[in-house]
Amino acid sequence: MSKRLEIEGEKFGRLTVLKFYDIDPKRRESRWLCKCECGNKTIARGCKLTSGHTKSCGCLNKEITLKASTTHGLSSEKLYFVWKAMIARCENPKNPVYKDYGGRGIKVCNEWHDLEIFMEWATNNGYREALEIDRIDNDGNYEPCNCRFTTRRKQTLNTRRNIKITIDGQTKTLTEWAEIYNLKVNTLQYRYHRGDRGKRLVRPVETKYRHGQVGGGARC
Repeated sequence: MSKRLEIEGEKFGRLTVLKFYDIDPKRRESRWLCKCECGNKTIARGCKLTSGHTKSCGCLNKEITLKASTTHGLSSEKLYFVWKAMIARCENPKNPVYKDYGGRGIKVCNEWHDLEIFMEWATNNGYREALEIDRIDNDGNYEPCNCRFTTRRKQTLNTRRNIKITIDGQTKTLTEWAEIYNLKVNTLQYRYHRGDRGKRLVRPVETKYRHGQVGGGARC
């Protein structure tokens, strides 16, 4: 039995599959024409339908956002975009930072694909508009046991602490190596992302001298 016959006429969330639409030329995945309970028609990828990621034409998320705003008394618009951005950087290869998230295998847990569940967790775990979602383990997934809300500065520090470098058989974080060699963490971050490793990473900062002038500038 073909895949078309397996899901044609089936219902996923608010969507009823009307018929096979085409094959996405880039992803090589089947797409289906669906009708939503609200009356709109939409085209959805088969894998997103069967996995439960796509449940409506988009009307469901709008209703959930409105409900969350009324129920939780928070700025649901900001939190909605936090949720949307989180999923995009983990699941959309076209996202500018996908390579640092989804490209590294970072995922969003299944329950957080439901916006209302994510909002419920957020409001019960210290969400405020000035804060950002942060993963405690920088290599871990977006899930309740590995996430918290924190300031951008603390989030940056968390990233620094999770970059570990081995020098002379000792493994330490960038922050720890910076303290040991009396260097700025930002200098080590720049060198690290440029590709420096080992002793080259923690070498002293070179100072330029110009025709009798001291301190003409510093090089990393």
